[in-house]
Amino acid sequence: MSGPDHERYMRRAIELAANAPELPFAAAIVHRGTGGVVAEGWNKTANNPLLHGEIDAINNMIAAAPALDRSELVLYTTAEPCPMCQGAILWSGIGAVVFGTSIRFLLDIGWRQIDIPADEVARRAPGWTCQVVAGVLESECNELFLNASRAAPGR
Repeated sequence: MSGPDHERYMRRAIELAANAPELPFAAAIVHRGTGGVVAEGWNKTANNPLLHGEIDAINNMIAAAPALDRSELVLYTTAEPCPMCQGAILWSGIGAVVFGTSIRFLLDIGWRQIDIPADEVARRAPGWTCQVVAGVLESECNELFLNASRAAPGR
């Protein structure tokens, strides 16, 4: 999958963020070979603190296609996966993750985050292979979080 494909699927994740504009963490999981969207998800932490956008998408993927070769999947997410989500991506066997907004940006604008980058989690997980691609449509994703911050100051 090339840069333009990354932008196409990141745009889908950005669209999904409209389902939770106050917490615009959203994800789409795509099959690398076919380009088909396998599953989608968005932040549902109001219902369950563990239901980050990536976790919701992974749960939906498992329900829809439990036997799929997950090494051929790419997870697109509006923000860099937190350590919990990056760990879930690794444990689920997803072969790549592509994100827009960085954890560092979220921290800089006052969002509560665990300051461990996704690529560090992936690098420190021997036995797993997961490519991490940062900064795809970063400014558009950053705007999602800036808008959410403006709507709920003091986040």
